[in-house]
Amino acid sequence: MYKKIIFSSIEKCIKELKQNGIIIYPTEAVFGLGCNPESKTAVKKLIILKNRSPNKGFILIAANYDQLKSYVADDKISAFQRNYMFSRWPGHVTFIVPTLPKTPKWIIGNFDSVAIRISKNPYVRKLCTKFGKPIISTSANLSNQNPCRTFEDVVKQFGQSFPILFGSTCGLKHPSEIRNIITGDLIRQG
Repeated sequence: MYKKIIFSSIEKCIKELKQNGIIIYPTEAVFGLGCNPESKTAVKKLIILKNRSPNKGFILIAANYDQLKSYVADDKISAFQRNYMFSRWPGHVTFIVPTLPKTPKWIIGNFDSVAIRISKNPYVRKLCTKFGKPIISTSANLSNQNPCRTFEDVVKQFGQSFPILFGSTCGLKHPSEIRNIITGDLIRQG
């Protein structure tokens, strides 16, 4: 029964992603809002919903590194840096990496880099695997509200406005650490 509920919610989320919509899903610490990174329409909806500057850029989360390669200037990352990233994934660390010139501005904002993470959350990993590519990730909360940590928080803030991937967060207390893989700089403590 439990597996049927998860499968059904994954199918609903994938349908919404393909129709340029927004979904809600559990991550390592909080629930996230996401959409298809290839859809400018979907990303614009997300920017409006979050009241977020389009200059900030977004995090891409995926089930594996191959899903992210079409956004990453992999040749600019050393073997040491790549091994370090892989040693932290799947996990709670988002890395800022050089991006390819073709990466859409609606993903990277005013940057020449992109934020990426191989999620540790098994539910979002299944979603990305079935969807076949990464999804945009930003915390599920409305302006001036706390990020949603539980299914109940999601329903309180968003009602039934968006498909919700059934599952729970990994229970971590803080959003992901963000680190620049090239400079080693810590952008956000996890």
